[in-house]
Amino acid sequence: MKGRLIVIEGLDGSGKNTQAKLLEESLRAAGCNVLKVSFPDYESQSSALVKMYLGGEFGSDPDSVNAYAASCFYAVDRFASYKTKWGSHYNSGGIVIADRYTTSNAVHQCAKLPEDQQEEYLRWLYEFEYSRIGIPQPDIVIYLRVDPDISQELMTKRYGGSEDKKDIHEKDIDYLRRSRISADKCASRLGWKTVECIADGQMRSIEDISGEVSEIVRNFMQNA
Repeated sequence: MKGRLIVIEGLDGSGKNTQAKLLEESLRAAGCNVLKVSFPDYESQSSALVKMYLGGEFGSDPDSVNAYAASCFYAVDRFASYKTKWGSHYNSGGIVIADRYTTSNAVHQCAKLPEDQQEEYLRWLYEFEYSRIGIPQPDIVIYLRVDPDISQELMTKRYGGSEDKKDIHEKDIDYLRRSRISADKCASRLGWKTVECIADGQMRSIEDISGEVSEIVRNFMQNA
């Protein structure tokens, strides 16, 4: 009895974790059997290669590790999490909300590739993770769309003004801008639901964004 997998996606600093938590609370209040997970799973040893990559041990530039190699780091972490933390919940009919998922590979690794190589990469990625590794495919992906410059400001505030605490993705504004272009293309190409998080040059309120996310999920659940 397959459950439902809802993915919250977006650039660093877009509020994914906050919105995933609020959605979890909303669904639980409605009587749903729901579990929230986050990727990378930093509490697990399975994220070791991800930590090394983001910490700059393979190179201080995101492009130091090619799209396919980096994708494998994240995919193995997701597989381990599925097998040990949320697979039984999902397979018994529960709802899983994921803060990031395979979709993050699509966003951040496509940003490393020329446009004429992105389709081939996406075919490989989804075949690799959903068919070969065998983790579930999302039922719906909600993309929180933000401006990279604003997300940079939010991340700097999160880290108390310390740039040293940012990982190699977070501190590279050019890479974040490429990732934003990549995310927009993936959202259009793959049918993600886009929530515009910026209005009049500023971040919308957490409550306002949460209301839109909840409405999208309610509509999905009613029509599923």
